[in-house]
Amino acid sequence: MTFRPILDITYAVPTSDFCLRLRFSDGCVKEVYVKDLLQGPIFEPLKDPNYFRQVKLDQECGTVVWPNGADIAPETLWNLPDLAAA
Repeated sequence: MTFRPILDITYAVPTSDFCLRLRFSDGCVKEVYVKDLLQGPIFEPLKDPNYFRQVKLDQECGTVVWPNGADIAPETLWNLPDLAAA
């Protein structure tokens, strides 16, 4: 079994509706589409593109967060396809 270190997000900016450009602590840089992850009541406000763009990097937790407390795990984001590579 290969050891995989815990991932953190070190940079995050919204690039378009429901897309984020991210840099991870392993050096990987990706642009990912996250709308399909926005399921459940906590994510409902994020379906508004203006609210979605209020994303911030929580450096203490190492992930992206929104004003209502919604967040997405770095590992989940890392596993999404890189739009820039498509």
